[in-house]
Amino acid sequence: MAYAAVISLMNTIEGLRNSSRISFDVTPCPEIIEPAYEELKSLQEILKRLDGSSKSSIRMNALDAQIRDAVSQFEDKLESHISNQFLSQSDESIDGDESHPLVVSIDLQDLRLDFCSFVEMAKRMEEEYVDQLINMTEEEEDDDDEVVSSRIDFSGNKLNTKMVGFSDLFGLIKDGIMGDEWFRILAIVGMAGIGKTTLVNEIFQDKMVLSRFERCAWVKVGRKFQLHEIARNILAQVKHPVTDEEISEKGVSLYLKEILKKKRCLIVLDDVWDRSVWDYLRSSFPYGYEAYDPNPTSQILLTTRLQQVANAALQANYDGMKEMRFLNKEESWDLLRDKVFGEDPCPLKLEKVGQKIAENCEGLPLLIVRVADLLSKAEKTPEYWNKVAEKRNSVFVDAYDQILEVLYPSYEYLPQHLKACFLYMGVFPQNYEIPRSKLINMWIAEGTFLEPSMLEKSEYHAVNYLNELISNSLVSSHRATCWWFVGQELMKTISIHSALGHMATKIARMNNFFHVLSSRFDGLEEDMEFQRRLCIHNNILFGIRELYESVGNDSASIARSLLCLGPFHRYPVPVYVNSRLLRVLDALNIRFYEFPLKVLKLVRLKYLALTYNGDLPTSISKLRNLQFLIIHRHTSIHSCGSLSSSYVPLEIWDMQELKHIEVLGSNLPNSNASVSLEKLSKLLGVSAYSCTKGVLERISNLKKLGIQIELVVDDDNSELFGRLNSIGSLRNLDSLKCVVVNPEMRCGVIPPPAPRSMFPPNLRKLTLSGLGYPWEYMSILAKLGNLSVLKLQCYAFQGPRWEIKEDEPFTFGFLQIEDTDLAEWKVAPGGMPCIRKLSIKHCYNLEELNWEPDNYVISKIEVVDCNPSLVARVNQIEAAQLARQYPNLSVSLHSSWDDAKRRSTPAPVESKKTFWDRVPLHSGNLL
Repeated sequence: MAYAAVISLMNTIEGLRNSSRISFDVTPCPEIIEPAYEELKSLQEILKRLDGSSKSSIRMNALDAQIRDAVSQFEDKLESHISNQFLSQSDESIDGDESHPLVVSIDLQDLRLDFCSFVEMAKRMEEEYVDQLINMTEEEEDDDDEVVSSRIDFSGNKLNTKMVGFSDLFGLIKDGIMGDEWFRILAIVGMAGIGKTTLVNEIFQDKMVLSRFERCAWVKVGRKFQLHEIARNILAQVKHPVTDEEISEKGVSLYLKEILKKKRCLIVLDDVWDRSVWDYLRSSFPYGYEAYDPNPTSQILLTTRLQQVANAALQANYDGMKEMRFLNKEESWDLLRDKVFGEDPCPLKLEKVGQKIAENCEGLPLLIVRVADLLSKAEKTPEYWNKVAEKRNSVFVDAYDQILEVLYPSYEYLPQHLKACFLYMGVFPQNYEIPRSKLINMWIAEGTFLEPSMLEKSEYHAVNYLNELISNSLVSSHRATCWWFVGQELMKTISIHSALGHMATKIARMNNFFHVLSSRFDGLEEDMEFQRRLCIHNNILFGIRELYESVGNDSASIARSLLCLGPFHRYPVPVYVNSRLLRVLDALNIRFYEFPLKVLKLVRLKYLALTYNGDLPTSISKLRNLQFLIIHRHTSIHSCGSLSSSYVPLEIWDMQELKHIEVLGSNLPNSNASVSLEKLSKLLGVSAYSCTKGVLERISNLKKLGIQIELVVDDDNSELFGRLNSIGSLRNLDSLKCVVVNPEMRCGVIPPPAPRSMFPPNLRKLTLSGLGYPWEYMSILAKLGNLSVLKLQCYAFQGPRWEIKEDEPFTFGFLQIEDTDLAEWKVAPGGMPCIRKLSIKHCYNLEELNWEPDNYVISKIEVVDCNPSLVARVNQIEAAQLARQYPNLSVSLHSSWDDAKRRSTPAPVESKKTFWDRVPLHSGNLL
C-alpha cells in the first residue's frame, strides 16, 4: 500500500500548489514543496517496477510497509497543519453569517525541517528498494530450475473432480473441437476457483475427444515459468522424449512445429498469466492459427484469469473467448449435496437450509467444495446448518481463509495502481451492488487512487481502472445497456464475490487501509488505530456508547473516510465526525433530525452525503474543498407544491470546487452576484424552479442534469413548464432526466409543447417521466441527431397511437417504453435505422406493433408484462429475422401472471452454420 500512500500525498501537495484559496506567507514552493513532490514522483516510478513480479519477499513487504507508514505520517502532519490554520482563520464565523476570507494565508515555515527530513528519508528508502529489487531478480534467476519443475505439469493430469454444471459450455467446446474446421485457439476466462481447469479436464478426458487426436498435451503454466521449457514439455507429450542433440539442430520452437505438422494434437495451456507464453509458442504452430487449413492438425485450449492474456492470443477473434459463469442456485445445491452426502440422499430436514447455504456461496465451485468439506465433518442437524446459513458461526470464514491461497495471486499480480482500487471494494457490505457513479465519485474524493495528472479527466481514468479490474476477473459489472452508443453507460452497477471481499477486507486491515465495524466487538481501539478509513456495516453501532467513545478516543483521528454503508436506519444515531482530516463522509443511510454542525469543522472534506429534511446551514460554505454534495430527504408526507421550496442556501455559490450536487426536490437558488460554479458537471434532483436563465448560465459546463417537477393542483402549470425552455442553453449537456413526481393523467390535460429549444443539440441520453405529452411531440426528439438513448416512463407520452414516419427517422440505439396507454405503434420502413435494443414494459394496451426491422442491427427485444397480442407480434419479428439468417437477435419475455418465461433465439438449422457461428460474440469490457 506504499504506492497508494505516495499518490495520496502527491495529490495533497498538488492541491496546495494549485489552490486558488491558499496564499503562502513565504513562498515555499521552490524551497520546500517542490523537492518533496519530485522525490515522490521518483518513489512512485520505483514502486511501479514491482508490477507483475512473480515473487515477493518478507523483506520487500516490510520495506513497502515502512514507506507506507513514513509517507502517511508526513501527510498527516501536513494536513493537520493546514486544517488548523484554516480553522483558526474562520472559527469566528462558524455559527453566524459573518463574511469569511475567500483566500486563506498558510505558513509552512514550521514544517520546513519536516519537509527536508522527509526528502532525505525518501531518498534512503528508494535506494534500499532498488537494492531489494535487484536481489529479487538475482534470486529468481538462481532458482529457475526449481520454478519449472514445481510449477509446470506436463504429465497430462487427470483431475479426480466431478464437473457439476457448465454442460452448455462443455457441449459448445466439444462440438468445436470435433468439427472439421481450420485451426483455432479457444480461451476460457474466469476468476480463480470458478472451474476453468475442471471444465477443460472434462474435455481432455472425453473419449470422443481423445479419439479425435493422435496426441494430447497438458501444461500447467502458472505465474513462474520458462518459455523454452513449456515447448519442451509439449514435445515430451506429443512425441517420445527427444534428446538435446535433436533439438539443438533447429531449436525447440521449430522442432515442435515440425512435429505438429505431422500429428493432430490437443494442447491445453492451463493457468496462463502472461501473454508472452502465446507470443513465444505462436510460431510453433503450422500455418498460423488464423490461416485456413483444410486438414487441421492442432487445437489449443487456454485457461486464464486475465482477459488481456486471452485477447492477446485471440487477436480480436472474440468468438474464441468464453467467460466462465458462476453456478446457478440449482447447480450450486447439486454440487454441495454431492460433496456432503455422495451417493446417499440428503435428509429432507436439511434440504431447504442446505439450498440456502449453497446460495450463500454465490456460485463459486471452489467455495462450495470447501464449505461442503467443513459441513461433512460437522454435525448434520438443522440447528447447526441454520447457523451456517445465517453465518452465525465460523464455517464461511474458515472456508474463505482456506481458499485465500488460491485467490491471493489475483491480487498480488495486479499492477500497483489497481491494488488500492480493488481493496476499496471491500468497504461495501457483502452482496452490495455498487453504483458505478458512487464508487467513482468516492475514488475521486479520496485522492488515493488517481495520479495528479489524471484529475482533469478523472472519471475517464476511473472507468478505465474498473475495466482493468473486470479484465482481471476480480469485479463483475451489471445492468448493461447499449455499449456501442452510450459508452460508459454499459456499467451501471458492479460487485465482487464475497470470497474476494473477505480477502480485500483482510488485506486492507493488515495494511491500515480500512477497518470494518459489523459488531460491537470490532470497535476496539487497537483495531482502529492508524486505519485510514472506518466502514460501518451496521449503522446502529454508533448508538452503543462504548463503541462511540472508543471511536472518539483519538483512535480514529487520522481517518480520511467514514462510510456508514449498512442498511438504512430511520432513527438518528450520533455519528462520530471529529476526525478533522476526513475527506469522505457518507452517512446517507442514517436519518438526521438536525444537521450535524461538527461537519462544518471538516475543512478537508470533499464528499458529503446525508439524509436530512431540514435546511442546510448557510455556513456550509465553509467547506470550500467540497466536491460532492449529496443531500436526500427522508420519505415523508408533504403538501403539494412543497418541492418548489429550497433547502439549499444562497452561499452554495461560494463553493467553487463543487463538481456534483444532488439535492432531491430543492431549488438551486439564484444569486445576484456574478459568480459561477465552473467545475459543476452534475446537478441532480433539483426542481424545475432552478431552470432559469440566471441560474443555468452560471453552470454552463453542466454535463448531466436531473429535474424533479411537482405539479400544482388546479393550475395549468404553464409557467413551471416554461422554465424548461432554458435547458437548451446548456451546450455541453450530455444527459437529461426530467420526472414529474405527481403526474396527472386525464383526458384533455396536456402540458404545453416541449419546444426543440428545451433539448440541447449534443444531448445523448434522455429520460422523461410523467409529462403526458401527445405522441405527435416525438417529432421534436427526432431532430436530435446525437440522441442515442431514450427512456419514456410513466406516461411520458400519452395517447392510443404513435406513428414513426420515414421522413422523420429516429437515430437512437436504445429505446425504452414503460407504463403508457399506447395501443397501436406503427414504424415506417427506415423509421428506426439504428435501433439495437428495444425494451417495452407494462404497456397493457399495446396490441399492435406494425414494424418490420429492416436494418439487421437490432440485437435484443425485451417485453415485460405486456399484452399477449404484443408478445405474439414480437415472436413474429423474431421468426422473420431468423428467416433472413440473422441469428443474433435475442428475445426476452417475462410475465408476472404466468410462469416467468425467458428464452434466447435457438441456433439456425445446422446446414452451413459452424460451431464458431453459434458461440455468442464476446462483448469485452467496453464502457
